[in-house]
Amino acid sequence: MTITDFEVLREIGCVMVDTTCGSVLNVWKRVESYARDGFTSLIHGKYYHEETRATASQAEKYDGGHYFIVRNIEEAGLVCDFLEGRMSADALMERFAHAASPNFDPARDLQRIGVANQTTMLARESLAIGELVGRSMAKARGEEYARANFRTFDTICSATQERQDAVVELLREPLDVMVVIGGYNSSNTMSLAALCSESVRTYHVEDAYDIDPAAGTIRHRPLGEKAETVSSGWIKPTGPVRIGVTAGASTPNNKIGEAIGRIFANRGIDPKTIG
Repeated sequence: MTITDFEVLREIGCVMVDTTCGSVLNVWKRVESYARDGFTSLIHGKYYHEETRATASQAEKYDGGHYFIVRNIEEAGLVCDFLEGRMSADALMERFAHAASPNFDPARDLQRIGVANQTTMLARESLAIGELVGRSMAKARGEEYARANFRTFDTICSATQERQDAVVELLREPLDVMVVIGGYNSSNTMSLAALCSESVRTYHVEDAYDIDPAAGTIRHRPLGEKAETVSSGWIKPTGPVRIGVTAGASTPNNKIGEAIGRIFANRGIDPKTIG
């Protein structure tokens, strides 16, 4: 929830029990410290995502605190275009009016920048964004200026990082297919699907029952699409096949087990015999 949401609930007498993830709290503290020290938070995240909205609101704890949200390294590149004089302030705000704090003025508010991120984004992209913007500020205003006025920290959730690292290791194997299990609206699951799709044919399923052994089909949502599709023949009917499986941080273990069982069932193997 945003700072405003907390305040409204307290005002109407709600008893608040804060169960916010520790990794998210670390980002909130980082953004709050940026605002306290006069830095604008450049947040790698989805501007509409609940976590990012709550993270951005931490900047508003201090008068003059600001935030600016970029979805990916391409959008971060537009910030660099502004810093290096290739894009006007008006053009930047026309693109990012929905993703910046109220009354954001690039000329004023991008003088000092601190990078943070939604904890479930692709870790390597968050790090690349920090490096890109840091280099851009040094190029535009000098190394000494950048050292004093640019900050970046890796605040990716440990569970998210562990899964991304494990997938990188798994993708070193010669896989035929990758199955990613988890919610279509789960950012950390979508990051896994994006990572896998770079190397192997990948199917992002929301539930084990999206895999239908009887019909030989899989219901999934392709990367970058908004609608599900059903694919047949996703596993070749005979011969060896190497399938990788991963899942989002909040996907229950029993759901992962069910999905693996249904994958085996595509070859007529009774899941109960899997040891």
